[in-house]
Amino acid sequence: MSLQEASAPTKIGFGRKSNMITLTAAAAVKVKALLATETDPSLALRVAVRPGGCSGFSYEMFFDAEVAEDDIVKEFDGVKVISDPTSAGMLVGATLEYKDALSGGGFSIDNPNAQRTCGCGNSFS
Repeated sequence: MSLQEASAPTKIGFGRKSNMITLTAAAAVKVKALLATETDPSLALRVAVRPGGCSGFSYEMFFDAEVAEDDIVKEFDGVKVISDPTSAGMLVGATLEYKDALSGGGFSIDNPNAQRTCGCGNSFS
């Protein structure tokens, strides 16, 4: 599935359809490269929103092999992304980006639902 097709919600295995976070092409390439170094082929990128951080909520991303029946699942160029329903609702319209740079590089989330963010970019309300 291409990134253009991924804008339409899909159902993969467990999970429900949703318009949660979208990965840019660069983010999908980087996540796929990171997954290739792992030994478990069932791993997917889990993106979650948790209470905490200096603005009220913080983002959490990690590789996870477990998909709950109510998890939201989408795929971007071969990268499976999962999120719990509450987090997915807070990530509708958000974009996960990746920039390869000496300064200011790495993953970042652009979330139009965030009313306020902190200086570190990892916390929002």
